[in-house]
Amino acid sequence: MKAMILNEYGHDAAFAAVDLPRPEPGAGQVLVRVAATSVNTVDTMIRRMGQDELPLSPDLPAVLGMDFAGTVAAVGDGVDDFRPGDEVYGCAGGLADLPGALAEYMPVDARLIARKPPSLSMREAAALPLVGITAYEGLTRANVQPGQKVLVHGGAGGVGHVAVQLAQHFGADVYATGGTERSLQAIRRYGVTALNYRAQSVSDYVDAHTGGHGFDVVYDSVGGANMASSFEAAALNGHVVTTVSMVELDLTPAHFKGLSLHVVFMLIPMLHNRGRAEHGAILSRLAELVEAGVLRPLLDDSRFSMQDVGRAYQRLESGDAIGKVVVAVES
Repeated sequence: MKAMILNEYGHDAAFAAVDLPRPEPGAGQVLVRVAATSVNTVDTMIRRMGQDELPLSPDLPAVLGMDFAGTVAAVGDGVDDFRPGDEVYGCAGGLADLPGALAEYMPVDARLIARKPPSLSMREAAALPLVGITAYEGLTRANVQPGQKVLVHGGAGGVGHVAVQLAQHFGADVYATGGTERSLQAIRRYGVTALNYRAQSVSDYVDAHTGGHGFDVVYDSVGGANMASSFEAAALNGHVVTTVSMVELDLTPAHFKGLSLHVVFMLIPMLHNRGRAEHGAILSRLAELVEAGVLRPLLDDSRFSMQDVGRAYQRLESGDAIGKVVVAVES
């Protein structure tokens, strides 16, 4: 099978086209013929940092790519829920010892996948798994309720655009930040209030939209130093959800507000082989929401083939992408 591999790690590490043996599915696995994969921030971090700085990085030579959509080609022993020909999607490899999706075929744990939403193309479905699971886990941990005010930082980004749609579905009054007119327009298309963080201070939009009380839930898909803004924007006894908490930060503001902090690291089931079936269940639930018209993945305008994967990574790292960057594996 054809695949794209990394022979070294580093910011400019090149992907190389190679032929690899077609794998066979093991017990509890299915073999997927990959149609498309999407690029996530963690993929770019693995390429740039490697095992010395990010221990979850796979051994070299490495086949990256966590998200995928494709068709089941074969099933291993003990798999009863899928059969050859099923169209599936999931986030199931590209880290540690799990082979990734930048290959024509990918063996995956059947617990980590679900049937692809029929109304989505393969490219659209490949954009959804990691960000969809991440958004769903964060909002459900924060127990979002109808009528609450929810703020999503980075509402046009990968996780952010899904969190906006799911929070609406849960009945919340949703607000989302963006820093460019393109991102603000994308947010407005969901029918929520767009906040330009470059033009408005946190205190300004907290006063304008919550009467100074703050937001019941802040979903921070930006994270890092931006968490200070999330603490400022949250209501007393509110919830802050973050996907990027690898930062030194003073928690004093969170203490005096009595905030609950939820760190979502959705790779845990893959890394530790615990709770994998829960990811499959969430993907099935997300597929139902797609078919009900509640959820639609947002794809960046760029298009890339597997041979262009280096440019796809550059596109995401540039900060210019709106929504998910997708790579077509099938030509």
